[in-house]
Amino acid sequence: MKAKITNKTVASIIPAEKDQFVWDTDLSGFGLRCRANGGKFYVVKYRISGKQRWVTLGRHGPLKPKIARLEALKLLGEVARGNDPAEQRETDRRDLTITELCDVYVAEGCVTKKPTTIKTDRGRIERHIKPLLGNRKVRTIRREHIERMMTDVAAGKTATDTTTGFRGRAIVRGGKGTATKSVTLLSAIFTFAINRGFRPDNPCHGVKTYPSRKYERFLTPSEFGQLGVALNDLEHEGANRNAIVALKLLAYTGCRKSEILSLKWEFIDLERRCIRLPDSKTGPRVIPLGGPALELLSSHPRIADSRYVFPATTGNGHFVGLPKIWRRVRERAGLTDVRLHDLRHSFAAVGASGGNSLLVIGKLLGHRQATTTQRYAHLADDPLWTTAGQISDQVAADMNR
Repeated sequence: MKAKITNKTVASIIPAEKDQFVWDTDLSGFGLRCRANGGKFYVVKYRISGKQRWVTLGRHGPLKPKIARLEALKLLGEVARGNDPAEQRETDRRDLTITELCDVYVAEGCVTKKPTTIKTDRGRIERHIKPLLGNRKVRTIRREHIERMMTDVAAGKTATDTTTGFRGRAIVRGGKGTATKSVTLLSAIFTFAINRGFRPDNPCHGVKTYPSRKYERFLTPSEFGQLGVALNDLEHEGANRNAIVALKLLAYTGCRKSEILSLKWEFIDLERRCIRLPDSKTGPRVIPLGGPALELLSSHPRIADSRYVFPATTGNGHFVGLPKIWRRVRERAGLTDVRLHDLRHSFAAVGASGGNSLLVIGKLLGHRQATTTQRYAHLADDPLWTTAGQISDQVAADMNR
């Protein structure tokens, strides 16, 4: 049936047993589809590249004939320019949102990452990326969206303080460091999207992130003395011995907190004076043990029903209350600005200032890349000054015979 599509024409059509079509007499390809159930929809039919295509513009009621005609005219104009609106609509429907892309990335794009890294990534995705960009389509993201997300995270717009289950709590502060790391993660997610064909480019490229601020805090010999006194005093006062021994072991080995707290007895080889970790942040590694560390582990009592060197107070896991004890220790020692991880930095600093090779120190710390250890280079004695001192000492000694 053909007629000029107006409100009167639409109202005159009575539903039949099967779909009916009314094609507009003024605009070729513009029509009305009346379904058997009474629903009436404006449609456009056209041919492109030898194929017939259909596009539904919308339902009559919310969409009036006059507006539907304008939409049809615009769509047919796209066809005249060689575009295929139906194909574009199908592409748009298939286009993922950032939330959906992040979910696919976590499920399929992190197979080579360690569980702890995946957990950290999930935290940044759920607390920063999704709240700010989650509803946007992947193909519509531009550099300015990334930059706005970064500044919002830096300004604390995603900051929150929420409970996470029984007695759990998540404090999210944001800041420039978190903003930079969130952009870095998002760049990896977009690289994954490119590999999967979700978009052709990475909008994070060219985004200028905040400069990283390396926090370097090394204990001096006198501060190590203050730390030792505080640890011994608290142990005598009845503080948790697992925590005290674990803290000393961190200082004696330069290990990461997770490596010490999750340490199992079968990893320790006292005869060969080492710890053999089957896995760590950088993969399996052997940690040589000095005399003080050996003495600590040799004298540390073993709980019969636990494989952990530092078992949990309750349950079958390992001890997790170290940060709480550490706060007490550093307050007692007068080292309130020292983080737990600074014990690892201080271990490396002592080695570097003693003239030890950065390569050797990197091996001890389990660094995968030499650049990670390079931060301690300035602590080592400069060979020019060392040589100058040795020569001047010899000359002075010869002159004063």
